[in-house]
Amino acid sequence: MASKLELVPLNEWGFFHLPPRPCVVAGPCSAESEEQVMQTARGLKEIGINVFRAGIWKPRTHPGCFEGVGARGLDWLERVRSELGMHICTEVANEKHVAECLKHDIDMVWIGARTTANPFLVQEIAEALRGTDIPVLVKNPVNPDLDLWIGALERLNAQGVRKIGVIHRGVSTVNKIKYRNAPQWEMAVELRARYPELPVFADPSHMGGKREYLFELSQRAMDLGLDGLMLESHCDPSCALSDAAQQLTPADLIALLESLTVRDATTEDERFNDNLRQLRAQIDVLDENLIFTLASRMKVSRQIGDLKKANSVAIVQPNRWDEVLERVVVSASSYGLDTDFVKRVFNAIHEASVAEQNK
Repeated sequence: MASKLELVPLNEWGFFHLPPRPCVVAGPCSAESEEQVMQTARGLKEIGINVFRAGIWKPRTHPGCFEGVGARGLDWLERVRSELGMHICTEVANEKHVAECLKHDIDMVWIGARTTANPFLVQEIAEALRGTDIPVLVKNPVNPDLDLWIGALERLNAQGVRKIGVIHRGVSTVNKIKYRNAPQWEMAVELRARYPELPVFADPSHMGGKREYLFELSQRAMDLGLDGLMLESHCDPSCALSDAAQQLTPADLIALLESLTVRDATTEDERFNDNLRQLRAQIDVLDENLIFTLASRMKVSRQIGDLKKANSVAIVQPNRWDEVLERVVVSASSYGLDTDFVKRVFNAIHEASVAEQNK
């Protein structure tokens, strides 16, 4: 059962208003120079963007890479606010970052995927934010752990942070896919189901990794009813010191946003609502059939487990499972199903079956 979060609605934060959707946060992956920051911010202001983002501290996998300009870049963000009237935000990864941001009166901060995965750092950040009114966006952890994501929200909330939202940026994967990170939209959908009042943004830039995928991912976020988008924009992406391939110029950004189809959450059209009710009734029947089938499968798994134990045979049979997985993937493909999704489902079923056989 979901824990209760005490949240301030997004339209009361002071710089987002719903409707319309999407709310947009945009700016360069990294603040590289004062000129680059101001040129990008001016371009974004011209297309109507009101919330400017820029990385000041950049966590990198290897030392020696560009790791951000550090606290001096916060002065550049303050100039963006004072000259252009934009709200400013950046990423924080520890209490020292928070202290610097509070010193410069940064309007909003976000916690990155690597930091969200570390409860010690999240707790440190949460305690540093105690007593403030600054909004915090929390990216999902790099691994697909919904409870870890929720735990970060709980830690912030426990310290009195009420203006909380999340950013879904996909998860790391060893599988070869076209995107930088596997979307796994079901994480965002499940989180929204547990906390309907929680603002949910998508980060198509880090999810896609390349400009060519940003529109389809942004549209998918809108189709799922997410509240907003965090998109990386640079005055000259070809010269960017980090993540050049996924950044858009302000002109390309507005072209993307104007191409999105944003649908209403509900409608008063009775014909539509009647058709929707009928289709949902079909889904309810199919869900009941799925539950019955899963229960039947687990019953057989228990029988197999008893048979193996009686004959001193190991519970896990890797070759057998490889054959099963290969068969279901072929079958799923013939029905037009996403094979990665089917693999995840059947691997979960297999894990539960092994647990049943071990009882």
